[in-house]
Amino acid sequence: MFHSGLRRVSSMLKDQAIVSSSKFRVPSGQTDLKPETGRQALKPETSPKVRRFEELDIFQKSRELCKEIYAITKEGEFHKDSRFVQQIHASAGSVMDNIAEGFERDGNKEFINFLYIAKGSCGEVRSQIIRASDVGYIDNVTATKLYNDSLNLSKSIAKFITSLRKSPITGLKNLKPET
Repeated sequence: MFHSGLRRVSSMLKDQAIVSSSKFRVPSGQTDLKPETGRQALKPETSPKVRRFEELDIFQKSRELCKEIYAITKEGEFHKDSRFVQQIHASAGSVMDNIAEGFERDGNKEFINFLYIAKGSCGEVRSQIIRASDVGYIDNVTATKLYNDSLNLSKSIAKFITSLRKSPITGLKNLKPET
């Protein structure tokens, strides 16, 4: 039930071109630049489009990657290598955890720092996928799919970072409703 609800929310958000945009995006004409601070101010009826990190496309993709990693580590010889299993679980979990923690900080600067950590963890997952394939824990088809999923997630995170950097809004904690 929860998964279908998330997919429905994700689908609605994608239809509205919200998920791939900045967390702090506000429709044009709904913000004013405060000259004294150079920061965006929200009009009272305006609020950010994405309210929870679970709505972000990059979080949803990281969650799927994490589930796939957990699934492959339950099979064959892989599950017997407990140290390696712990490493790849930690790396995959780090991607989604850093997206969530950065989002909850309510500021673009901190969020971007956490997104860079998540992006680094994607690289770590790719390295571990290569190693798992090299030692025969996973077949080439599985390795290729997981590698490409991780690479595409890393690219999506990079694009999201770029959109946050270009955003005139610096984060929720810096937004002050007009009075």
